[in-house]
Amino acid sequence: MLVEDSGVLTERLREMLGQLIGVELVGAVDNEKAAVALAGSGDIDALILDLHLKQGTGFGVLRALRNAPRRPEAIVLTNYALPQYQREAQALGVRHFLDKAREFHRLPELLRDIADAKRLSATH
Repeated sequence: MLVEDSGVLTERLREMLGQLIGVELVGAVDNEKAAVALAGSGDIDALILDLHLKQGTGFGVLRALRNAPRRPEAIVLTNYALPQYQREAQALGVRHFLDKAREFHRLPELLRDIADAKRLSATH
């Protein structure tokens, strides 16, 4: 699932995700409320999450999902890769914090790793 308020970047990410085998984009939203509703459904394995949204924040999404029975793996993808934001995200359980400008290229590999881990856990 994608939570991003930039229409241009959303389209770029849709194209990139469409080329990844074993990865399916199940939803794209641009605000906190819609993100919490969709991600809280339990059908999401990974969440690509911007911190600054049209309404609300990525941190609000992370807080709302903190106690979800089946919390998706969050990948923060932000233009605001400030140390204090990274620390706050890590405190909310985020393992992957990417700077859009410098680390965007890492996204496909992280998503494949998450998909592979999901398939492995399903077979055990």
